[in-house]
Amino acid sequence: MTLDELDFAILRALSANADQSTTQLGQKLGLSQPATWRRIRRLQEAGVIAGRRLVLDAEKLGFGVTVFLGVKLATKGRVSLEDFERAVGAIPEVQTVDHVLGLYDYRLRVVARDLADFERVLRRRIMTMPGVGNVEANVLLSEERWPGPI
Repeated sequence: MTLDELDFAILRALSANADQSTTQLGQKLGLSQPATWRRIRRLQEAGVIAGRRLVLDAEKLGFGVTVFLGVKLATKGRVSLEDFERAVGAIPEVQTVDHVLGLYDYRLRVVARDLADFERVLRRRIMTMPGVGNVEANVLLSEERWPGPI
């Protein structure tokens, strides 16, 4: 699928605010509502728009600490990657599980109410999992949201 500047403008606008109606979006871009809807539908059907998601404010929900964990599996042959991903993905405090290349095998984004709560999750849930070797924790101090490459 070839994307034109109007497609990229739609993607940028939806990335900034996916809640806006096709009428509002069309008005911003100089398109009619039906033309805007058709373009969005075409982008969805082509898989360019893979879905929409709700972004929650973890801090306002009582989760004031976010920690990025680098996890190195002890022995890759002892536990399958799929088993590790399934087990760690079942921990409610783990928001994302990224299989990465580098010093660690996985990068996890973990939220907790406070540092004591994070320590409990780390000691009782993550470190007790079969196959977990080295773990490195990095506490998130601040986060900026940047627009994607479009």
